[in-house]
Amino acid sequence: MIAFGKHVRAVLAGVAGLFSLYVLTRLVNLTLLPIFTDEAIYIRWSQIGANDANWRFISLTDGKQPMFTWIMMVLLKAVADPLLAGRLVSVMAGVGSMIGLYFLSRELFANKKIAFIAVLLYVLSPFALMYDRLALYDSLVAMFSIWNLYLSVLLVKNQRLDTALLLGLMLGAGMLNKTSGFLSLYLLPSTLLLFDWSKSFRIQRLMRWGGFVIVAFALSQVLYGILRLSPFFHMIAQKDAVFVYPLGEWLSHPLRFFRGNLSGLFDWLRNYLTLPVFILTLLPAAFMWNRFREKLLLYIWWAAPFVALALFAKILYPRFILFMTMPLLVLAAVSMEAIFRRFRFTLLGVCLYAIVLFPSMYAGYFIVTNPLYAPIPFSDRGQLLDDWPSGWGVREVHALIGEEAKKGKVAVFTEGTFGLMPYAIEIYHVYNKNITIRGIWPLPVDLPAEIAESARTQPTYLVLNESQSPPAEWPLELVGAWQKGTRKDRALRLYKVVSSLARSL
Repeated sequence: MIAFGKHVRAVLAGVAGLFSLYVLTRLVNLTLLPIFTDEAIYIRWSQIGANDANWRFISLTDGKQPMFTWIMMVLLKAVADPLLAGRLVSVMAGVGSMIGLYFLSRELFANKKIAFIAVLLYVLSPFALMYDRLALYDSLVAMFSIWNLYLSVLLVKNQRLDTALLLGLMLGAGMLNKTSGFLSLYLLPSTLLLFDWSKSFRIQRLMRWGGFVIVAFALSQVLYGILRLSPFFHMIAQKDAVFVYPLGEWLSHPLRFFRGNLSGLFDWLRNYLTLPVFILTLLPAAFMWNRFREKLLLYIWWAAPFVALALFAKILYPRFILFMTMPLLVLAAVSMEAIFRRFRFTLLGVCLYAIVLFPSMYAGYFIVTNPLYAPIPFSDRGQLLDDWPSGWGVREVHALIGEEAKKGKVAVFTEGTFGLMPYAIEIYHVYNKNITIRGIWPLPVDLPAEIAESARTQPTYLVLNESQSPPAEWPLELVGAWQKGTRKDRALRLYKVVSSLARSL
């Protein structure tokens, strides 16, 4: 009884420690990284949908499923800062991923240590850390993927109706979040690796499993069918075609981009997992005879979508593979548990653990405290830190415009009508009656009459994000410029229209 009590206390201490570490890494400086253009879009959509029920499917106008924005709509009612509200959706999704990884690892390997290590690797993973702190779809995609795999494993082992119903709900929710949610459905047959072929009545059990898969499929499609209520449902296929080659087009060049895509994906994978963890994900392949089917299943759930993306992708970003790395974290945990078992309480064991975890902790420290110097892939640096999609200066512009609006009417014109500008300004000021926000694209050579007229009656500002200098003929006075990350040749600039000069135009 005493031993049992100690075991329970140890488990509770482990859970509390991991959860505390998760909260620390996800919530500290959560809004330190400036808003990113896609975040601005999703937050603005959520604001519109939260204030007008007719626009609950607004994300479909750009071909994006709405689950992420639906959850954000709820949080926007309770959290004053829209950027914080959006990023909290991903923080919550990360909690779901932690729990899912624990249950998945324990179900596959019947080992609590492996389960705890898998969760630890998730908490420390620079990949998960980066995207759990951004208002993007991808953390939610990863969460649904983990739970879909876990429930699929339970279904093939137990063939129960309640599991099939839960799986159908989870599949449908994942599909309502992003098209990649369909991959969990396509991978369902691979879970037959865990079907017990040695027991009696295997034909009956196999047929029962097939029946329950049909139930899960049907339920997921009923949920996904909700999107057909929107007249913009067809936009999903159009948007998917922007990122993935349609089959007919792909057949004309099936392997032309495969090698380059695969090389880039592996580079992002090694970078974000860190090299030691990446090596640990490969070690179980050298010992496949032990829990062969479980390990093979995890490799399939990583490799199948990974190779498919390399084959069919037109446009690639590192975040597309976040959900694919979840099975790899379980495999890395298997390797770490074996190291712990072999070198337990030895100096060598401590050194091996330090070698594995230090790169993740190093990257995580900078992601949380100083993202400018975080060792993340170049493609993410450009989008999140160093180029026009990054929102350096938005916080300062927001503060300056807000102070000006306290004195009276203000007009703000932005370079751009969709994306970071004007949405990053709108999410803070669109409901302020003293502030008028208008987007312009492209910027004409001559000052538009609308801006000239506005400058005659009220303070009028122009925000430049992509252009590094305004049109030469515009009567502007520079208010401030904010460098984009580490690049001195990129900045967001705020100008005030000189009213005396505007009157003469």
